[in-house]
Amino acid sequence: MIEKPLHELLDLIDKKEITAKDIFNELLKHIEQRNADINAYISVIENFEQKGSVLNGLPIAIKDNIMLKGTKTTCASKMLSNFESIYDATVIEKLKQAGANFIGKTNMDEFAMGSSCETSFFGPVNNPWDKTRVSGGSSGGSAAAVASGLAIAALGSDTGGSIRQPASFCGVVGLKPTYGRVSRFGLVAFASSLDQIGPIARDVKDASLLLNIIAGFDPKDSTSVNVEAPNYLEALSEDLKGVKIGVYESVLQSAPDYIVRSVENAIDTYKKLGAIVQKIDLPHIKYSISDYYILACAEASSNLARFDGVKYGFRAKGESLEEMYVNTRSEGFGAEVKRRIMLGTYVLSSGYYDAYYVRSLRLRNLIKKDFDNAFRQVDAIILPTTPSDAFKIGEVTKPLDMYLSDTFTIPANLAGIPAISLPCGFSKNNLPLGLQILSNAFREDILLRIAYAFEQQHDFHKKIPIME
Repeated sequence: MIEKPLHELLDLIDKKEITAKDIFNELLKHIEQRNADINAYISVIENFEQKGSVLNGLPIAIKDNIMLKGTKTTCASKMLSNFESIYDATVIEKLKQAGANFIGKTNMDEFAMGSSCETSFFGPVNNPWDKTRVSGGSSGGSAAAVASGLAIAALGSDTGGSIRQPASFCGVVGLKPTYGRVSRFGLVAFASSLDQIGPIARDVKDASLLLNIIAGFDPKDSTSVNVEAPNYLEALSEDLKGVKIGVYESVLQSAPDYIVRSVENAIDTYKKLGAIVQKIDLPHIKYSISDYYILACAEASSNLARFDGVKYGFRAKGESLEEMYVNTRSEGFGAEVKRRIMLGTYVLSSGYYDAYYVRSLRLRNLIKKDFDNAFRQVDAIILPTTPSDAFKIGEVTKPLDMYLSDTFTIPANLAGIPAISLPCGFSKNNLPLGLQILSNAFREDILLRIAYAFEQQHDFHKKIPIME
């Protein structure tokens, strides 16, 4: 049963053909048998409660940077390896109210800083399609769990592609909502102006179902926007007549042939469905990587200053307070986290603040205006999710090469707009490829409609290595 999506399991529960407890127990058994191969979970939760409401007790996996009271929230870091949550994130409260159980906390890149799930203190996450390859990051544990049958659905967080890129690599659906659509209260911050929580699921209908539950205004989150969320399930339709989809062809010129072909095949599908496909221009998108790594690192430097060994988390020994601080941060953080903290501290330092940080803020505004102009012409934009299929573990050793794997996902975070990745084919290595769809802010309804229409024409999302 665990190979089925949430919505199908809910139908079977309604018909009294199965129970949520059956599913929970089957998942636990599968995790016991397979998690050592995948390393998708940092911790597993074995407590089941009988619940009603929307989810009827079905279990959800949670990325380990989201607070779940009474469980460890490690952010896959030595710094928080023994930290226990003392409250629930707002998304957790909403899931509980909707009748969810929780199956475990998933592995990730340390403090969500990475694109491969290789920076985790608890070891890398292996791709279920090929265990010698990465799952993507930073929400690689959530994506790998859903793809391998270790979870029915999961939550991740997305700062520069951390939901969509692993979803693409693992052959599942990953949705980054509009910035402010889903509460960030209880999410351990990496870059506060970019982070957003979203669902990772087997299909678009499940992603819509979960977004219905977690979306909405939250007064506890100062970045939450008080805009009413529609019923996303009701927005799903196969009718795309009159819908305008934009293609930015300059992006495709830098992608390998098999990535370009997957997007061109998607364009053909959309034309057959009655959509109008037209070219658009995004002149500043080519600067997204540079812009992102200045802004994200600056915010990381500020946010991670709180991990000093005094209030909570790991504490190293030292003969003085200053020595304790230095030793704690030296020993508690991994190499990539320290690299980003140092980069961020540099661009915020006196003499460089205006030259780097302030200019990057201005560039971010230009990128946002490019998307504003594009969405006056079209309802959505399609791009590849990633510039390649999943690479080998240990293959990408240069930080800049790793950063480039987020080339196509970062622009949506800088602009604060929603974006989804869904399976759209396979590479010659028989590895999944993702199609990325972007829409205007708070138009997840049109985004999900366009994604659903494509999905109904193909069965890529049904080909997942559940039991291999």
